[in-house]
Amino acid sequence: MPITKSAKKALRNSDRKRVFNLRRKKNIEHVVRDIKKLVKEKKADEAMKLLPKAYKALDKAAKENTISKNTAARRKSRLAASIKKSK
Repeated sequence: MPITKSAKKALRNSDRKRVFNLRRKKNIEHVVRDIKKLVKEKKADEAMKLLPKAYKALDKAAKENTISKNTAARRKSRLAASIKKSK
């Protein structure tokens, strides 16, 4: 447990940030899961419609440093490639 005043404040801050980060990561997971499910079912057109939603979630997470910029770019690229491959 934190003892100093600044350590207590840092703990509160990190707890608050943790909630936001988890929310962003869950959002990414849900969209990516839906896209992968559609790709597996050979529904590329429906997956393409969900792609902007995935891009938005990944870009937001990268902007807020929940994930790194390169991780977001890599995931977007792989998602697009998997959809293109399934066509």
